[in-house]
Amino acid sequence: MQVGSKNKLKRFRENETFANVFQPTREELVNQNYILKGNWNTTYFKNNNPLVLELGCGKGEYSVALAKKHPNKNFIGIDIKGARFWRGAKTAVEENIQNVAFIRTQIELINYAFAENEVDEIWITFPDPQIKYKRTKHRMTNSVFLEKYKKVLKKDGIVNLKTDSEFMHGYTLGLLHGEGHEILYSNHDVYKLEGSPEDVTGIQTFYESQYLEQNKSITYIRFKIKDY
Repeated sequence: MQVGSKNKLKRFRENETFANVFQPTREELVNQNYILKGNWNTTYFKNNNPLVLELGCGKGEYSVALAKKHPNKNFIGIDIKGARFWRGAKTAVEENIQNVAFIRTQIELINYAFAENEVDEIWITFPDPQIKYKRTKHRMTNSVFLEKYKKVLKKDGIVNLKTDSEFMHGYTLGLLHGEGHEILYSNHDVYKLEGSPEDVTGIQTFYESQYLEQNKSITYIRFKIKDY
């Protein structure tokens, strides 16, 4: 067995011991049997603070950093690869950060894991732009995904997209304009242009720092989804 596989298995086992990691089965979600749906704040966080999701959270760095900066908000990182967000979950346990949790599931099942109007804000950080035409259905800001986000977001809920992909930035802007969504802020180079929100420039993931070393521009869009 390769070393990488051993590490993955170790992380999977350790995730099972973390109180801040949830791994519902697809059947459990689709059959509407997930007990935490609609009850994240009351059952897990045990407060009424705003609920914020990070979709495709990777190592969980952004979710953890946001949780540290905003102790009066609750954060949940979502990713299908538990061996990745193991790092964020472990950091949260070690540092006793109680306002962040992680879910291992597919993003397209978001409306099965959360109830309507349960979420205040969504972050999408450095998603795969899925440039090839055949992959557009997996692009995380396409119309289908936006409709799913709208279902779980509160009426004035916010979506944030931070990416190093000019393609993803341009595609999303074009779609938002074309469908009549409300663009609150847009910046194609957040570290060079003034006025970028602190949550955008004040937090850098490991890969983001590498992008910056390669002189890649980091783009950001903040928007509201119109009623469908």
